[in-house]
Amino acid sequence: MQVSKVIVFLPAFNEEESIAEVIENIPRSFAGADKVEVLIIDDGSTDGTVAEAKKAGADHIISFEENRGLGAAVRKGIEECYLMGADVGVMIDADGEYPAWQIPDIVKPILNGEADYTMGSRFMGSIKGMKFHRRMGNYFFTFLQTFLLRKWLYDGQSGMRAFSRNVLQHAEIIHDYNYAQVLTLNLVRKGFRVLEVPIQYRVRTTGTSFISFKKYMTNVVPAVYREMARPVSKVAGEKKSQLRSSENSDNKVTVIKYD
Repeated sequence: MQVSKVIVFLPAFNEEESIAEVIENIPRSFAGADKVEVLIIDDGSTDGTVAEAKKAGADHIISFEENRGLGAAVRKGIEECYLMGADVGVMIDADGEYPAWQIPDIVKPILNGEADYTMGSRFMGSIKGMKFHRRMGNYFFTFLQTFLLRKWLYDGQSGMRAFSRNVLQHAEIIHDYNYAQVLTLNLVRKGFRVLEVPIQYRVRTTGTSFISFKKYMTNVVPAVYREMARPVSKVAGEKKSQLRSSENSDNKVTVIKYD
């Protein structure tokens, strides 16, 4: 598979201290990718996130007027990658915990036709320094996904993922708080091939996580139930849509705001 365009999107909420470094570490070309663009989904940040992203070289910035939640930001990122004509979309957190330089590693299985959807797995790579409560929470929710899908997963909470164009077209995230569990459940149930790729993990040194145990349990568990209870149709193997949006030819940052 020869890919001409990869779009890397970063959901971001008040990440002015880390977002520039992440953007600067994103490879702008690699084997199979003729063009790599960076898209920022600014989830209502109140600090200098957008300004730092522009300075660091982001190609596109979409801003929400107010914070909508990580699930909503990832949903918008997936939608925009498809509309902007990405052959492969990549998501990476803006907090610096994930290795942007390993983006070619998680894209490669898609380019080679080995997978439709990949996740960077810290538990197959390195989790040194991860806090105990986060590690336990990850184990629990990853086991839940493994149990429901009857498919072994190592890191179901990863914030670094890649999507084929067909996956970008059909992915659904049914709630706004988070995306990690319901997205994988949705895609595997639709017949898409998922593969985990070992990545390195770096402890977050700036900003604060939006996650709290109480909110996670009260939002994510019901969403998992709703996802598994609703019918989905197998779509993997369908002919890929050739719809492409018009290219931005003036090399300027495109900035879109949503009320």
